[in-house]
Amino acid sequence: MAKIVYALNQSLDGFVDHMAFQPDSVLYRHFIDDVRGLTGCVYGRRMYETMRYWDEDQSEWDAPEREYAAAWQSKPKWVVSRTLKSVGPNATLIEGDLAAAIRGLKAQYKGEIEVAGPELAHSLTELGLVDEYRLYLHPVVLGHGKPFFAGPRPPLRLVASDRIGEQVIRLTYVPV
Repeated sequence: MAKIVYALNQSLDGFVDHMAFQPDSVLYRHFIDDVRGLTGCVYGRRMYETMRYWDEDQSEWDAPEREYAAAWQSKPKWVVSRTLKSVGPNATLIEGDLAAAIRGLKAQYKGEIEVAGPELAHSLTELGLVDEYRLYLHPVVLGHGKPFFAGPRPPLRLVASDRIGEQVIRLTYVPV
């Protein structure tokens, strides 16, 4: 059975903003390896549209960016949306019963399926479907933006903390 993992970069004051966090080479390598190890990814519409950047090779990419893109392109993606009519390569649109769709993915696959996006993660949390939360804390205070938790924080238990690179701490929690 697959495990659903919600993982995102976060500021010290609890906000997520992919443009505010520039990973150092160690953290970038970590993310490449992380994507390679995933079974797949579940996205809401906005996060999927952001991540589609990796679908088409860009001439200005360096070797690590090409490596990340290749890893990301190789993974199945499931996109939860009421407005999208189609999705890109290696992606499947999830419409209708979200709980049934995610339970089906968990039953069908093994390994880790990463969910990205606070609103989608909140919906899955309310359904009791998130098995693990990974917060990548960056030494940045944003003061505004989209919070990591889109609703009340669920009761969690810390199971691990890891330093990744020079400035990031990954905190891993499981539901209580």
